[in-house]
Amino acid sequence: MSVKIRLARGGAKKRPHYSIVVADSRYPRDGRFIEKIGTFDPMKPKDSAERVKLDTDKAKAWLGKGAQPTDRVERFLEAAGLWKRTARVSVAKAKPKKKAQERLDAAAAAAAEAAEKAATPAEAASE
Repeated sequence: MSVKIRLARGGAKKRPHYSIVVADSRYPRDGRFIEKIGTFDPMKPKDSAERVKLDTDKAKAWLGKGAQPTDRVERFLEAAGLWKRTARVSVAKAKPKKKAQERLDAAAAAAAEAAEKAATPAEAASE
């Protein structure tokens, strides 16, 4: 069973309120969960103490059992001093594919060649 610490959305339309829950990764986002360990209210100011409420003892226990936090919950745990966030690698899908990369390389080479030609006559005239 893959256990995640993640957010479950509640609240009205355009007025979100999230519960920080421990759930099996196969359960629906807002569905069944194992335990509620905190809340997150994005409508409150960022410096408000009421914005994120987290039971650190329960979170520490679930992390010890192997629960994996989602990206947003990782930020909350790092702020609480329970977790060290790892650097995210940019998505490979966003990079240009092979043909597009070849076109970009050709365009860069052409621009470098044009810049070199533009610099050469100026040097010859100055001599």
